[in-house]
Amino acid sequence: MDFSFTEEQQLLRSSIGRFIQDQYSIDTRREIVASETGWRRDYWEQFAELGLLAAAFPEADGGFFSSPIDTLVIMEELGKGLVVEPYLQTAILGSAFLCNGASDAMRANLIPSIIEGQTLLAFAYAEPQGRYNLADLTTSAQKDGNSYIINGHKAVVMGAPMADKLIVTTRTAGDQRDRNGITVFLVDSNVGGLSRRDYTTIDGYRAADVTFDNVRVDADAIIGEPDGGLPLIEQAVDAGIAAICGEALGAMKTINDMTVEYTKTRKQFGIPIGKFQVLQHRMVDMFIAYEQSVSMTYMVHLKLEEAPVERAKATAAAKVQIGKAGRYIAQEAVQIHGGMGMTDELALGYYFKRLTLIDTQFGNVDHHLRRYARTA
Repeated sequence: MDFSFTEEQQLLRSSIGRFIQDQYSIDTRREIVASETGWRRDYWEQFAELGLLAAAFPEADGGFFSSPIDTLVIMEELGKGLVVEPYLQTAILGSAFLCNGASDAMRANLIPSIIEGQTLLAFAYAEPQGRYNLADLTTSAQKDGNSYIINGHKAVVMGAPMADKLIVTTRTAGDQRDRNGITVFLVDSNVGGLSRRDYTTIDGYRAADVTFDNVRVDADAIIGEPDGGLPLIEQAVDAGIAAICGEALGAMKTINDMTVEYTKTRKQFGIPIGKFQVLQHRMVDMFIAYEQSVSMTYMVHLKLEEAPVERAKATAAAKVQIGKAGRYIAQEAVQIHGGMGMTDELALGYYFKRLTLIDTQFGNVDHHLRRYARTA
């Protein structure tokens, strides 16, 4: 099997790499994280100009998506720069929901504005009691004529502070943890009855806890099948898992490169510490963990379009590997750098925090080990 990039993917990779190198330094990222909004719209418009948003959508919707490897290329490069703009929420998850579940009218109205950089999305699915169970929902949507009334609470909605619309999972029938009776809605972020508590996560991203108090939405805001939305949710979350695995690759590679460079310049007993065999062994182990993660990440992207059981098995396995390897590489890098490894002046600490959050996003190692055992 040929794993080399196509010419288009190579061009995409190089254009993002130039953007990160020229405009997205760690100092610039610090300024963005410390700003009131937590992102830069002018950078988002550049994403649209570079084709990053169009790359997530098929040609029929105005994009140029050809395979999941396209978005892997993008996420890996964004991971190298620790980009905080909500590409995962808007492009990856947005595409997964809209292209697989939205009506023709919703796609025609929404996708062009996403590709042009005018509309941002966020995925409101997690609830405090859920513990990664996508079917554990207390947020309800009661039918009222030709509309629905949504009540409930969503926690840690990544990208919600800057989102124009929310993709919301609700229970429309059945008991709290039933797999059936789940419906997905597209909700305007400024609709009456919706309130947010915004905050910054430890890795510098923006999130919010969102409360729905008698929020009324039309029936045509449903994405997918009424009462049968869980398969679509699982498909979208698996796409999100694959994407953050790609992001983690970029972060891990940057950490490894940083660590090797540091051991070439930091001296002890008159020689670079990279000459010490014990540190060489540790860096080799870090490199092996990264290479294993590369293999698993490519595997999961190639499995995204297969049957649900195969897709679930692949995403669970990849998330376990990425979770373990990301934390291992980040922790080893901090140890090799010594006390300065977690100082604000050094970029390493930011990568450490991001990989720590990636481990928990969409389910941690323990959750996906259990998921793999159920599907194997």
